[in-house]
Amino acid sequence: MAHQKPHLPSKLCSVCQRPFIWRKKWKDCWGDVKYCSERCRRQGRQN
Repeated sequence: MAHQKPHLPSKLCSVCQRPFIWRKKWKDCWGDVKYCSERCRRQGRQN
């Protein structure tokens, strides 16, 4: 059985509208995170 992390916060990506969950690298800036990936971040800045 795979290890599950059931109680992590999630958000919707501003570009693709898909849900993504908290990552440890976002520990100090979770309030500022808007995009699920670098690809969506680049697309969001172009529009």
